Amino acid sequence: MFGLSFFEMSVIGIIAVVLFGGNLPEVARKFGSTYSQLRRSLQEVQQQFREAQREVDRAMTIDDSVSSKSDASLYEDEPEDTPEPSAPKFKPPS
Repeated sequence: MFGLSFFEMSVIGIIAVVLFGGNLPEVARKFGSTYSQLRRSLQEVQQQFREAQREVDRAMTIDDSVSSKSDASLYEDEPEDTPEPSAPKFKPPS
């Protein structure tokens, strides 16, 4: 469990009993509630990131479909094999 051997778990248990003694059940409850609050907070943050990612994906899909339609209509009149303009060769001074 958690990559710890039985011996390591028992050492941690003994240290917990020595440190907290009779308050160990109360400390364990507080730790458990804090841990569950942390998990809920992390899940909320993850959910917000997922929603933001979905919105971005949705916006990108809409933008791609709109731009592909407008690009196609803009360039329908131009021939497809238009030669690329070329610049003169640069010759450095010697």
